[in-house]
Amino acid sequence: MWYWILHRGSGLAVLGFLFLHILDTALISLGPEHYNKFVQIYQGVLFRPLEVGLMGLVIFHSLNGLRILLVDFWPKAARIQTTLNKAVGLLSVALFLPAAYFMMGPLLKPYIPFLPFLD
Repeated sequence: MWYWILHRGSGLAVLGFLFLHILDTALISLGPEHYNKFVQIYQGVLFRPLEVGLMGLVIFHSLNGLRILLVDFWPKAARIQTTLNKAVGLLSVALFLPAAYFMMGPLLKPYIPFLPFLD
């Protein structure tokens, strides 16, 4: 049940970002000053963690979607639901952590100077 709720919630979050992206792209028609003003929000320190969270939701949503397809179209998969749920969770975390590291790295570099791979 929790994966069902997370799948719906992550889908809504991705849809919300899609609408936001369409809005900021549409602002180009009003002129570069409006577009640049809006895009500055994306470059702020507060927005980066939201982007990282969105990345995590996209990863989970896509992997859980593949699990749902597998269960729907492969009858034997229904018997291994618990295993598939654990696999989705582990793969989501395994893919999210490196992505979060590289996305948050530029913001963390001034505070943690010994972070590798961010030069």
